[in-house]
Amino acid sequence: MNFMEYTVHDQWDVSLRDEWNHLVSASSAHFPFSRFEFLDIWWRTRGGGEWPPQSRLALVTARRGGQLRAVAPLFWTPDRAGLPALMLLGSIEISDYLDLIAYPEDLHAFCAGLLPALQAAGLPEWRSLELYNLPEESPSLPALQAAARRHSWDFNSQPYQRCPYIPLPGDWETYLSGIDKKQRHEIRRKMRRAESLEPPARWRRSQERAALDADIDAFFALMEQDEEKRRFLTGTMRAAMREIITCAFEQGCLNLAFLEVDSQKAAAYLSFDYLNRLWVYNSGYDRRFNEYSPGWVLLGYLLEWANQNGYHEFDFMRGDEEYKYRFGAVDRRVMHLTLSPPAR
Repeated sequence: MNFMEYTVHDQWDVSLRDEWNHLVSASSAHFPFSRFEFLDIWWRTRGGGEWPPQSRLALVTARRGGQLRAVAPLFWTPDRAGLPALMLLGSIEISDYLDLIAYPEDLHAFCAGLLPALQAAGLPEWRSLELYNLPEESPSLPALQAAARRHSWDFNSQPYQRCPYIPLPGDWETYLSGIDKKQRHEIRRKMRRAESLEPPARWRRSQERAALDADIDAFFALMEQDEEKRRFLTGTMRAAMREIITCAFEQGCLNLAFLEVDSQKAAAYLSFDYLNRLWVYNSGYDRRFNEYSPGWVLLGYLLEWANQNGYHEFDFMRGDEEYKYRFGAVDRRVMHLTLSPPAR
């Protein structure tokens, strides 16, 4: 029997932060995009302008004996087809992994109670739950499917995007020995060439708060050399990303790395350093240095560093660009779920 008390919040409540993050750390949704700080920024900026200001919060908490046991971080908005829907905070573009947040032992009961709670919440009209970016191995998938069956909702699940990642053995040479021989040779050759420059190319991570704003500006400048990324970096998106990067620095989980050639920033990788795993969020490089393959070289240095420092995974997150597989990535997927209540 489900003894949880459900509350639907239409206002963001900063007092939830500590118990929210504690819940995240105990749940299968333990990724940076579930943390209260990230979703706080996301909601205030509506995903960097991805969703309209009139979107409304529909965040569901479930408590037992006063203790927070689960959260469905939802909001109401017209979806991509213009139809009213409930979606996960973080949807869709700038949060690679999303999920319901619950203690594992409460997840099925929470989902069973969530669907009728949403129907009784007095929300603006909506047609479906549109849940993007759930990891394919998430226990929320079978829990939501069982809840949908119980309440006669339609349930559809389909792959949304691939998320390549590299399992790290903890040793650079062991890692290299596990990838294609030709690719291994190319990585070594490009890194040696960068080191033979005069002065040698060097890489560094952004570690000083006083230099962070300038580093963020430099990172944006590198991103903007790609036409698609330049269009992505609207004023609102730029402000949201600056907040996200600054927050990650303050939380101790930022890995913003640069490759410098002749004292000029030639490439950059922005990653989250979280749970002994690098989560690669975005990148950019200066086309003037193409002959040195600065993106590949910096990626090589990051993989060497991650192996040397005990990281167990290098997660490229969403996107199936070819270079990721050349470096030994293997696939997993995120899913798109649609749940629709029975017609009244």
